[in-house]
Amino acid sequence: MFDDSNIIAGLEIGTSKICVVVGEQLAEGGLNIIGLGQSRSRGVRKGEIINPEQVEEDLRAAVFEAEQMADVEIRSVYLGVSGGHIRGFNNRGVHPVVSADREISTDDVDDVLKNAKAINLPAENTVIHAVRQHFFVDGQEGVTNPVGMLGARLEVDMHVIHGHANRLQNIIRLVRGTSLEVDEIVFNGIATSLALLGNEQKEMGALVIDIGGGTTEYVVYFDGVIRHSGVLAVGGDHVSNDLAYGLKVPLSRAEKLKLEYGSAQVTDAAKGQTISITNELGLELKRINVEHLQRIMSLRLEEIFRLIAQELETVGLTNYLRAGVVLCGGCSRVPGIVPLAENIFQMNVAPGHASAISGLTTALDQPEFATAIGLVKFGSLKNRKRGERPFFKGFIGRFLQRT
Repeated sequence: MFDDSNIIAGLEIGTSKICVVVGEQLAEGGLNIIGLGQSRSRGVRKGEIINPEQVEEDLRAAVFEAEQMADVEIRSVYLGVSGGHIRGFNNRGVHPVVSADREISTDDVDDVLKNAKAINLPAENTVIHAVRQHFFVDGQEGVTNPVGMLGARLEVDMHVIHGHANRLQNIIRLVRGTSLEVDEIVFNGIATSLALLGNEQKEMGALVIDIGGGTTEYVVYFDGVIRHSGVLAVGGDHVSNDLAYGLKVPLSRAEKLKLEYGSAQVTDAAKGQTISITNELGLELKRINVEHLQRIMSLRLEEIFRLIAQELETVGLTNYLRAGVVLCGGCSRVPGIVPLAENIFQMNVAPGHASAISGLTTALDQPEFATAIGLVKFGSLKNRKRGERPFFKGFIGRFLQRT
């Protein structure tokens, strides 16, 4: 049995699966993955809850499996959130230094951070993360710690991620209904990046793309900090829907065809190849052109990548990705997806693997578990900063008081 005070759990409630990862915080500061539980996800669409009863049933199954493997009782989780309502943008805060000697103090830093967070959001939205990037002192860029410097004008850039408050509250209340507490909610894209990127990649500039069942999250790092983030309400399920429509087959059959014959690019072997679709009695119903199947898949995946590439071009970040693109999520397993992405982004693309974490290789090597592993790593970093399990503050605290 492990020491429960060192146990951290991450929970991802995705469109295609619910995943719980359990980690043990090591005395030397490392992190060891000791448990994994997963179940199919039946009540989620495009990353958001549509049938709470089904989600709760599947969640309990995943938690039970993780507890059995880790031999611990899970009392609280870091909860990953996604959905098309989540947005990210950069904001700058400004603060005049009014002390007589113009020396910047910690109070000045607190004030400029507070100003950067004072943003005008839609009334129904709330901030999920406000991530500090860099300070400016009298126009000098790239300052990481301005305390003790002399200056008249202090500025800070922050990356703010926000979402619809009630839609976020729905998933929090559902989790609490299973007798689990929520330590903190975390944007899935940030969690995935924590699991996959090393410090060098963050400094050089990297784009992480997580293609799940119902959503695609993406995050850009450069100079060691988050520069951009976003969510597309499109994922692997849409590929299956396209195949069902284009091939005129049931969705369940389209999913099987995707797994057996799918590719992100049309292969030479697929040209001229056909496969027979039979019924329960073995009688042929129709024949499927494999080249047509792969072309349908290629067009949808290409669309996802092009939408992200166009946005990065718009915000001027394309030329800063010297470490290239990292792919994860279930869809990253599709054959040919790496060369397709390389062709669109015109840079190096690689499948993601959890870094600087030990433990279950079955979890660390699977792209589908990167987000849940990242949630555990997020909790580990929080605990090291605070020296203890976090109290409920900010956004999550307001909801726990309200419900």
